[in-house]
Amino acid sequence: MSEQSERAPWAPVEVVPSGGGDARPAALVERLVDTAGTDALLAGCGAVVFRGFRLTEADLDSVLDLLLPNRLAYVHGNSPRTKVGRDVYTSTEYPPAHTISMHNEMSYAARWPARLAFFCDRAAGTGGATPVVDGQRWLAALDPGVRAAFAGGVRYTQNLHGGKGFGKSWQETFETDDRGAVERFLADAEAQWWWRPDGGLRVTQLRAATTRHPGTGAEVWFSQADQWHPDTLGDEVARALRSIMPEEDMPQAVSYADGAPIPAEHVRHVRERGLAEAVDVDWRAGDLLLVDNVRVAHGRRPFTGPRRVLVAMSD
Repeated sequence: MSEQSERAPWAPVEVVPSGGGDARPAALVERLVDTAGTDALLAGCGAVVFRGFRLTEADLDSVLDLLLPNRLAYVHGNSPRTKVGRDVYTSTEYPPAHTISMHNEMSYAARWPARLAFFCDRAAGTGGATPVVDGQRWLAALDPGVRAAFAGGVRYTQNLHGGKGFGKSWQETFETDDRGAVERFLADAEAQWWWRPDGGLRVTQLRAATTRHPGTGAEVWFSQADQWHPDTLGDEVARALRSIMPEEDMPQAVSYADGAPIPAEHVRHVRERGLAEAVDVDWRAGDLLLVDNVRVAHGRRPFTGPRRVLVAMSD
């Protein structure tokens, strides 16, 4: 057991209507006007669940305007989503039978959102929790040899098609069909890119595997290497993809920063330790989860039924 795991248990703070009182969405809005109080709650543990206020999607804008005053578009996001409102998106649309491992949103990018808000419009029939984990605990849970192997950083490669192919298109990823706008974005992100003869785009970025929280200075695990590695897709899927294309041409690929391959056992170790350290947020319709995206990583448990969770982000 890691030293971090032996410390006091960690879990998100839960906020409910005080004294069994007003459970209307307006009561939550009134409470959130005290932004200092909300900021203090988030600073305390990195994740806050607002439960029992009967929120609906119609109430969401007024709540998000207080929690996320500078909402961001999901530009350069790698997860399949649908935009449903003013910089509000569906949570990842990967098939419900799959576990989505722990990750900090857009940790592969030059800039990432500071805060995330998840809203449960409809809970799953079974399963579907959003696990969350403190990144400092996750880092401490990793074997020293694995941490040392990632010390030099990670090279992420995206292959984005031009309108037809596996994965996401570059137009969907960057929410534009203007190549010049994409190039300016990537130049600002200090990424490398190549336009392919078939109209697709290859993007390569070098990133660290850990970062330090801007407020506390604590070092946290901050990498999506396991999610970009084909071996975490499952043996059958990985074999199928490798049979039709080289690894460097897959929609997503990852290596160590020097180009050396990352062993499957390393990414599996990272994935398993993150999920083992996580605490599940079990959804009820109307719940809202606020997350410090640097301190706390999130994922998704498998589920059945028509689960609908929305997400927004801010700097």
